[in-house]
Amino acid sequence: MRHTEEEIQAAAERFDKWADELDPATAEVTDVSDLRAVAEAAEAVRADEARLTEAVTRARAHGRSWTRIADSMGISRQAARQRFADKVDA
Repeated sequence: MRHTEEEIQAAAERFDKWADELDPATAEVTDVSDLRAVAEAAEAVRADEARLTEAVTRARAHGRSWTRIADSMGISRQAARQRFADKVDA
């Protein structure tokens, strides 16, 4: 199940709030670096997805076919269209 950017952002904000409220003297979890790594990775995925969508938008604006875009991504034409058509074709 894919989550929306808003859902992921809300989860990251809840995590940050939770982590900031931890009292090291009473917290059962003493090291949350693994969870921070998850949050940072999720943020990187969101940023990469935005860059990819922007690149696909530019390629389409330059007249590139879905087949050429798909080939450059290593996926099928159908997969590329399903993933991006509603985001880049107005």
